[in-house]
Amino acid sequence: MNTYTAAARPPLRHSLAVTTLLGGAVVWGLFWWPLKTLAAAGIQGSFIQVIAFGLPALVLAPLAWRNRDEWQGRLGLLAGIALLGGWANASFATALTYGSVVRVMLLFYLAPVWTVLAARLFLGEPITRLRLAALGLAMSGLFATLGGPEIFTAALSGTDLLALSSGLAFALNNVVVRAGHGLPEAVRSTAVFAGCALFAAGFMAWQSAPLPELSGAQAAALAALALLWVLPGTLATFYGVARLQAGKAAILLLAELVVGVFSAMLIGGEILSLQEALGGSLILAAAVIEARTESPGGEETA
Repeated sequence: MNTYTAAARPPLRHSLAVTTLLGGAVVWGLFWWPLKTLAAAGIQGSFIQVIAFGLPALVLAPLAWRNRDEWQGRLGLLAGIALLGGWANASFATALTYGSVVRVMLLFYLAPVWTVLAARLFLGEPITRLRLAALGLAMSGLFATLGGPEIFTAALSGTDLLALSSGLAFALNNVVVRAGHGLPEAVRSTAVFAGCALFAAGFMAWQSAPLPELSGAQAAALAALALLWVLPGTLATFYGVARLQAGKAAILLLAELVVGVFSAMLIGGEILSLQEALGGSLILAAAVIEARTESPGGEETA
């Protein structure tokens, strides 16, 4: 890759990266819709994930194997990415399938907060005053989203815990990737997809869920979700993130939260309570502040 200054980078290629990243954010913001639709059709949620993430892993596996010289000596790192990235996706998808989309999206988007704390603990990155303010806003948003004072008296639901843990795992996965940068995206994607499929299979075994008997239409819908939704959505996100400044990419990715919340209200008939609206605003503000604290280095283009 060549590095260009903001003034020198090709405008068309930069616009393509922005558009592609926004497209990926929209795909993931609407991810709840096929999950809930297929679950309502009687397909067990974990089985949906096994197919939705397992098929992309199989598609990318030959490419990852072709790059084996770059990861054979880093199996520990690859295992960490598979475990953390796999849990992040599996728990997030499960929470979306069975919980309130609005609430799940808000709780997941505390991920930037966990990233700041994990980067401080494991990478020694400083927590500046601006980042401290973002942490305060985000934790206030969490307090409001979970019901304010009720957080101290009411137990969190299983869906809440899945959503929170998915954001935490996502943040830790980001730190692992930053600590061992250089792995090809195909290799990292394969590890994450495989990890998610394995966790989903574990959920099925824990629930003693039998394999469903699928109709032709259901099988086709699952394949389409895997190959026409999950795989291109992931590749679009990776393409944009690799070619834009980290802070700019992080702000553009917030479109996922906006799309997820408003689509759940418009399509899914969910209601955004006043407390959730307040909490979401605080979390969104915290994420924007954190994105703006990223290094303003040059953007990359292929």
